[in-house]
Amino acid sequence: MKVLVPVKRVIDYNVKIRVKPDGSGVETQNVKMSMNPFDEISIEEAVRMKEKGVAEEVIAVSMGPQQCQETLRTALAMGADRGIHVKTDDVLEPLAVAKMLKAIAEKEQPQMIIVGKQAIDDDCNQTGQMTAALLGWSQATFASVIELGEGTAKVTREIDGGLETVDIKLPAVVTSDLRLNEPRYASLPNIMKAKKKPIEEMDPASLGVDTTPRVKTLKVSEPPKRQGGVKVESVQELVSKLVNEAKVI
Repeated sequence: MKVLVPVKRVIDYNVKIRVKPDGSGVETQNVKMSMNPFDEISIEEAVRMKEKGVAEEVIAVSMGPQQCQETLRTALAMGADRGIHVKTDDVLEPLAVAKMLKAIAEKEQPQMIIVGKQAIDDDCNQTGQMTAALLGWSQATFASVIELGEGTAKVTREIDGGLETVDIKLPAVVTSDLRLNEPRYASLPNIMKAKKKPIEEMDPASLGVDTTPRVKTLKVSEPPKRQGGVKVESVQELVSKLVNEAKVI
């Protein structure tokens, strides 16, 4: 059984996002980048499947500029067997990513694709669902527990009302939630081993995918800064401010 895990290179979650002076986007030059946290969870789950003997190979896939190979090396150091890098400098939208994942899945024939439920840079939460739809596979989103059976998987999902358990047939696409697991830190020996693991390079054209963006960003701006609070002396003053200033009553 092969498990395919897409990993995205994003601005590190500890970094404060800065908007470019011209409002064309966010600043990424000389900014620390790392693997999307939800994708770390996906890699960890796939590696655990391999350690349990239910998966034979874990393949990490990343799409983007040359620097994405650093993210792939991190995935390889965590335990993935090999990497695939779809090299492009285009801004990739979820549909384009899903189309490329479909092409790669048709080539590699994995039994499961584990996708982070969303990326922390755009928060789209679309790629997993689109990939499943394009492939015609079963899907289970927001997974907090994955139990594999004979040609099936039982997935516990996190929903607004609590937890929901679904049985799906393989092959399937599963999107990982925060409580699925806690990713491991890559050890130094594994980091050194990762440097020798293979990364296959390809481009969108070889996969037959047009990555031209369908959405044009007109302007990016920071949200307004929160105003400082004030203390009131009485309930009457509070009600007056709510009525006249905040206009919430």
